[in-house]
Amino acid sequence: MSVSVTALSYWQSGRRRPERAESLAALGHLESVLGVAPGSLMALLGPPRPRGRANRESNRLPIESLWTKSEQVSNLLKRIDFTTEAALTKISQQDVMELAADQGEKRINVRQVLRAERDGAERTIMVYDLERPGRPFPTITAAHGCTIGRLAHDHVAGIVVAEILLDSPLHRGETVILDYALTHPGPPYSRGDDSYCRKFTTPVREFVLELRFDPRMLPRYCEQYTTDPDNQITSRRRVEINADGHGHAVALDFGPGIFCVRWEWPDGRQILI
Repeated sequence: MSVSVTALSYWQSGRRRPERAESLAALGHLESVLGVAPGSLMALLGPPRPRGRANRESNRLPIESLWTKSEQVSNLLKRIDFTTEAALTKISQQDVMELAADQGEKRINVRQVLRAERDGAERTIMVYDLERPGRPFPTITAAHGCTIGRLAHDHVAGIVVAEILLDSPLHRGETVILDYALTHPGPPYSRGDDSYCRKFTTPVREFVLELRFDPRMLPRYCEQYTTDPDNQITSRRRVEINADGHGHAVALDFGPGIFCVRWEWPDGRQILI
């Protein structure tokens, strides 16, 4: 049984609490390691957090809490305005990722369906990690329902944060569809860490990730997996990629947590473009 350093830090600070059976079991082991009385740490937890829509906002995780580079993300957030982010509930998220024949990342199309939980909701945010710092940042463009506001970059960490401004403020209960894209420069296209992860600080009803590989360069293996807020893997399954290079993964009523897809390329296979 293992617990990440990040999870321990958030437990200690009170920003998150262990709730899953595996996390509670780990808490018992911590009591033994620390030499405290059995049940003493468990007693500090108090009653379970309330669930349901009425408590969604109070249970919202801090934006930076799901990022391993949480300090860098937190610093970037101070440079933009995300005051109404908590006023929006993400109902649906659909991402389409396109990969090139040189194994690089070409483009990510994002569609979100959001609902306002109070009057005046006017903006949301996007956080994107290059995973491999030193790669060029993608160009972020709005397609429908929004415009791109201020950007904040950390070139050393390889992270960009962007304001996504709604075309007009929403009243409570209103919904909006947003479309925007991240386009990488190329060809040639820079290669990431051969994975794609979407982080959710609150539950989402539906998340769909569509992968579009170049038919000339298909992965030899692809799988999806999820982790909870304590960074523990909760599920894993194979993703099938057809001859046209298309595959997809779906999550329903997911979060808070991280939904990822990773792939492996054929060893030693190259192609001229």
